[in-house]
Amino acid sequence: MKSRAVVMGGSAGGLSALSKILSHLPKGFPCPVMVVLHLDPSGGHQLPKLLANHCGLVVKEAEDTEEICPGRVYIAPAGYHLLVERDYTLSLSVDEPVNFSRPAIDVLFQSAAEAYGPSLVGVIMTGASRDGSMGLQSIKAFGGTAIVQDPSFAQVPLMPAAAIKATKVDHILDLAHIGLFLTKLEISEKNDATHDRN
Repeated sequence: MKSRAVVMGGSAGGLSALSKILSHLPKGFPCPVMVVLHLDPSGGHQLPKLLANHCGLVVKEAEDTEEICPGRVYIAPAGYHLLVERDYTLSLSVDEPVNFSRPAIDVLFQSAAEAYGPSLVGVIMTGASRDGSMGLQSIKAFGGTAIVQDPSFAQVPLMPAAAIKATKVDHILDLAHIGLFLTKLEISEKNDATHDRN
């Protein structure tokens, strides 16, 4: 199945993990990447600048109603859920926390799965909660690809271990191999005609 978008999530140790994965993505990487990290709200606005030092892609905080463009990394702002709408725009929400988190990985993954169907790739990284497990289930239910960081190499193994327990994932990889896997994705430039979005 050709891919059109990547969603990623992590918490404790996630910034370092995400930096290592993004360092493998070339400047012309043709998919958008949408990310939720559980961060201290006071320092979240510095995240795009920090990550931009590790990759050739444009890294920015996601904005409400923003159109999703290839080759960009969209970071969920601290204190807001990040969602993907059916028209391939982003939206921000201050709805109640999910899994004690806002932004929540599950919220991003579930909304992106509904929008992109089988052309979505989901990645769960290191973390100290079970957020993302249900979202990864949704990605698999819609025919997408589920990738989890190998818990034995994760700074905090709880999140990837919970994701592996919750659903049958496609790949369990260390960070370097996650990055390399993403660079080898077969990319679709348009909507998958077999995915019913009604």
